[in-house]
Amino acid sequence: MRRIYEDAAYRTPQSYWWRDTAPPALQPQLDGDHRTEVAIIGGGFTGLNAALVLEKAGVDTTVIDAEQPGWGASGRNGGFCCLGGSKLGSALLAHRFGNDQRVEWHKAERAAVDHVDALLSDNQIDVDRHSDGETLLAHTPKAMREIRKSSDATAATYGVTPDIIPAEELRQRGLGGKFHGGITLPIGFALNPAKYHAGLARTAGAAGVRLFGQTPAQSITRTGSTWRVTTPTGTITADKVVLATNGYSSEDVPEWLRARYLPVQSSIIVTRPITEDEQMRQGWTSLQMCYDSRILLHYFRLMPDGRFLFGMRGGLRATTSAEAALSQKIRTDFHALFPEWRDVEITHEWSGLVCLMRRLTPFAGPVPDQPGLFAAMGYHGNGVAMGSYLGARLAETMLERPSSGAFPAFLSAPPARFPLGSLRRLLLAPAYTAATLFDR
Repeated sequence: MRRIYEDAAYRTPQSYWWRDTAPPALQPQLDGDHRTEVAIIGGGFTGLNAALVLEKAGVDTTVIDAEQPGWGASGRNGGFCCLGGSKLGSALLAHRFGNDQRVEWHKAERAAVDHVDALLSDNQIDVDRHSDGETLLAHTPKAMREIRKSSDATAATYGVTPDIIPAEELRQRGLGGKFHGGITLPIGFALNPAKYHAGLARTAGAAGVRLFGQTPAQSITRTGSTWRVTTPTGTITADKVVLATNGYSSEDVPEWLRARYLPVQSSIIVTRPITEDEQMRQGWTSLQMCYDSRILLHYFRLMPDGRFLFGMRGGLRATTSAEAALSQKIRTDFHALFPEWRDVEITHEWSGLVCLMRRLTPFAGPVPDQPGLFAAMGYHGNGVAMGSYLGARLAETMLERPSSGAFPAFLSAPPARFPLGSLRRLLLAPAYTAATLFDR
């Protein structure tokens, strides 16, 4: 299994808050030879959502994961169930794919949030839900002017009324910090991703899905009319295979994946519970999930137990020295935005990989020229909602059913390869430098 980051990027973090709140149920390792109709590689949000739809349709489904299911991005993210999934703005979507496809994409964004909402409700999964939509905070006066300028288009796009927050009202809204105003879009909510994943795994298991951990796929080969997935301690023979490994994919399992995805590091810190007095001094008392207007954005929220989560993009390597520098950088940024909390203890810190695609849109569909092989990936840091949703839509594609929700055609277009092959991380360095200059 060839991967493009250092080994440390693929290890289970030693300290992350979600695992403390919902320790994963340990799934057995696959042993011996197995037969199934569909084998799903990757036990995160995408894989489990696909498995749930397939199993409920009467399709025998087996899910394997290289570590314990949920160890990757599904267990390391910031818990923002919100709009997103593509890095293309509305105008670029219309230019590349046509206005009808742009409209369909925005419907899919909203449908993805509703999909997770329904899953939680229908299966009575408690995820410590909070936040009424998502708030974008302007990091400069110019950014606030752009927010105001685009608010009418945002309202028309999503069919809701955004709440524009002038700078002088931020503190009274409980959003005190070094910001110049903001806008709240009342779509989405915050959740505990470990509790969501644990609930999904229980629901899938109850439906009949077989779930295995510590079972990496070492090879995927076509043998006659079936696929053979080889693992360290067994094999799976399947009619169809789903690749649901996203940023934790490899270059050679199967070879088709080579250079078609670009993992990007995202880092998170979580503080001890912040007291009411400390919250009041900073002026941040809201449970609203927020992000700022930087290209290399920060995302943050106060959680129901009083802890504060703060995340950022920007790492390029998973070496000891690089991770130490990133650890210092996230603390510097946190203290700059929330100076009253400079002495608040940070109790947990971890990083994970989000997944970019060359066309800056996700992929969910059949792999060309490989009958029975399917993939879904590339959510650009918004996989809680979109990864869940596209897992379910991909399952409907496999069942040859019409999509039960918005599913623009461009999502099924095969992803292009990045240049530079295994060295494609180098493409991020000039992009990060330019973003840092632009964000000032």
